[in-house]
Amino acid sequence: MSGIDFKKLSKFSRHAPRYTSYPTAVEFKDLTPDDIIPFLKGDKPISLYFHLPFCKSACYFCGCNVVYTSKADKRKKYIDYLKKELDILSKYLNTNRIVRQLHFGGGTPTFFTPDELEEIYSLIYSHFKNFENDAEISVEIDPRFFSKEHMDVMRKYGVNRISFGVQDFNDETQKAVNRIQPFDLTKEAVDIARKSGIDSINIDLIYGLPFQTLDTFKNTLNLVKELDPDRVAVFNYAHVPWMKKGMRKIDETTLPSPEEKLKIFKYVIDFFENNGYKMVGMDHFAKPDDELFKAIEKGELHRNFQGYTTKGGADLIGIGLTSISETDDAYFQNYKDLKNYERAIDEGKLPIFRGVILNEEDKIRKYIIMEMMANFSFDIKRFENKFSIDFKEKFKNELEELQEFVDENLVEISDDKIKVNKTGSLLIRNIVLPFDEYFKKMANQKVFSKSI
Repeated sequence: MSGIDFKKLSKFSRHAPRYTSYPTAVEFKDLTPDDIIPFLKGDKPISLYFHLPFCKSACYFCGCNVVYTSKADKRKKYIDYLKKELDILSKYLNTNRIVRQLHFGGGTPTFFTPDELEEIYSLIYSHFKNFENDAEISVEIDPRFFSKEHMDVMRKYGVNRISFGVQDFNDETQKAVNRIQPFDLTKEAVDIARKSGIDSINIDLIYGLPFQTLDTFKNTLNLVKELDPDRVAVFNYAHVPWMKKGMRKIDETTLPSPEEKLKIFKYVIDFFENNGYKMVGMDHFAKPDDELFKAIEKGELHRNFQGYTTKGGADLIGIGLTSISETDDAYFQNYKDLKNYERAIDEGKLPIFRGVILNEEDKIRKYIIMEMMANFSFDIKRFENKFSIDFKEKFKNELEELQEFVDENLVEISDDKIKVNKTGSLLIRNIVLPFDEYFKKMANQKVFSKSI
């Protein structure tokens, strides 16, 4: 079975920051494009992220930055501004750099028509021409807005990975979160992708939604098994209505208890491992021949705000409303509001409004946190060679804080390595906290969620 100690998991499941693109709990500060331009000038490979923010209606569980509309003119206008943003970006970013990844997120990227998607892809490829032969070209897709015509455009432009949002197939749950998505509709979408030659398909699920029980989620998992995805991501629903207004429409009395959520999560792990998948990190499952699983076995897995990836060593460049970028020295984000985004571009400026410029201490701690988050082990000697720092001397206090996890046999610390076991990997956001110097400053703010 899973080999996970769920008693310890429950004991240590406490509030922690939801580490995504930035490696610590640090808040972004106001920055100008002039502050960021120096960090665009490099020659590393790049990973491109395009945010296509539109949805027709709200899914109440959603934590993404979304614009709700059914108007075609808004989509057309947005494409015009993507073009303008790329033209401005090209003044500062060497567009001949190798492109390692291209990812469309949202919103609902396929809410754009096939012709509009073709226009966006053509625009991108007119600016960036130096794609790696094995570049990952991926799209997040809502099966309710997907057709063979969409797929034909994507294949034309090299899409080789698709992530389908499912969340749950239970009728009562779907009604409660305002997302009606029958299994047959989802299966049709997956079949379109398979017949078009897509051999890397991911399914996203969420546990902790209204009216979910262990029995209802078992049924969802059995239906997912029929879809035969190559990867599955199973996320813990973070109910943060003080941050996301849509979540206020969810009746909190219908949410499963922490005990029920833990039962669901335990069953999820056993279910996928008994059906030929291997657990990768905190929330992903992959078939053994998937590159995610191969990467973690080699200690070469990486993590950015899109989740786990095998394509490390690249600058992440975010384009479009709310997009986040990451370089070795900085994180920065575009405006979240359409009017401010458009105003900046109309003024001939990059639409950047906040970010973090990393000092040397930030970079050191980022390295530790992201290594442990991705691979659940940390090579002390490699760190010391890279930074010329005595690790155990510098982080004496942090190692003392880790002792509670060592005492519970969740973490093992030797002269050469810190290694997190399988149960500990599910608590990795808590385990890395001692290395996050910003966390204690923010601990009293409501920006965190339960680990499980």
